[in-house]
Amino acid sequence: MGKNLKLKSARAAKDLSQKNLADAVGVTRQTINAIENGNYNPTINLCISICRELNKTLNDIFWEDEYHDR
Repeated sequence: MGKNLKLKSARAAKDLSQKNLADAVGVTRQTINAIENGNYNPTINLCISICRELNKTLNDIFWEDEYHDR
């Protein structure tokens, strides 16, 4: 699992800090940091909460790019 640059970029586009997003979805800032750095595999429920907060789909944020190319 690599870095999640799509999450970082979507969060930045909404002008949210890691802490702002973490507070909105009920996790710690460290959890958001770990997801962005590829060190934590979030539950599907957390993925959905993050996507709702960022107005994105699961595919936008969490789908691995290599699968799109097949």
